[in-house]
Order: sequence, then structure tokens, then C-alpha cells
Amino acid sequence: MSGAVRTSDLLIAGEHVAAKDGRYYATTEALTGEPIARVAAASADDVNLAVDAAAAALAEWSSPPPAVRRAVLERAAVLLGERTGDIVATMSREMGATLPWCGFNVHVAKGMLVEAAAQAYAAVGEVIASDVPGLTALGVRQPVGVVVGIAPWNAPLILGVRAVVWPLYGATPWC
Repeated sequence: MSGAVRTSDLLIAGEHVAAKDGRYYATTEALTGEPIARVAAASADDVNLAVDAAAAALAEWSSPPPAVRRAVLERAAVLLGERTGDIVATMSREMGATLPWCGFNVHVAKGMLVEAAAQAYAAVGEVIASDVPGLTALGVRQPVGVVVGIAPWNAPLILGVRAVVWPLYGATPWC
């Protein structure tokens, strides 16, 4: 699947923006060295903007009822499914991996999104033993705020989605 070299900017606060210093790096096809994309190289300033935007979004993400958060994650799973062919082809070119392995990555990542969506109505806390006689404590699951997920090249969707989706609910069952 050869084609034009695509430019990929940063996504900060829902907007596609170039890196502050204008730097990009090239990704190439693993087997041929053919260019695939120019990808914005985030600087420390870009990272700080992204962290600030994510922190500002926490209140908006945390306040809607479970049905709204569930719908967002279900929609993400649908979009991932609709784009499976393109994602698999691009992953294969970048990684030099087989199409079935890349398809497996998409399948598992989509499943994680579906499961996270289902967790919108799951129990939100657990009783924790206390050293104070007659009292118990309650651990409440809630979005944890800004997280960083760094996914290695060999399972980018599985590990990237896992790193982000579960902290949205204050849970990390696969970490």
C-alpha cells in the first residue's frame, strides 16, 4: 500500500497543531525504507500544553453521567472497527509485521474500548478494611487525571489503548 507521504500533527485540546518548534521526523516502511509519514516531534513546550489541556478536560470528562462516557468509548470502538483495514495496512508497513498480527492488535484494542464502555455502570468503589474499630473505608474509582502512555512499536494499539482507557475510570485491570 504505497501512497503519498502523510503529515501528522499533534492533537492538543482537540485540535491538530504543528509542533511549536516546527520539527518533524520521518517514519519509513520497515521492509523497504520507503517514507510513510512526517510526524510532528513534540517539544517540552508541546508536552506541557498537552498536559494542561488534559488536566483541564478532567472536569468535563468526569461530570457527565455514565451513559455519556459509555457512548464516547463505544463510538471510539466503532470508529476503530470501521478503520481496521487502513490501520492494519499502515501498522504492517511501519512494523514489518504480518497482517494477522496487526489485525489482532486492532481487535484487542477495540475489545478494550468496548469493555471500558461497559464499565461505566460497574461498581464505583470497594470496601477496605480499617484499623479503626467499628469503621471501614471506601475506595472510590474515579478518573485519575493526566496519564502518559508510551507504547512500543510491536503492539502499538493494544498497549496504547490500555495505557489510556482504564485510567479514565480509575481502574487498571490489565496493567
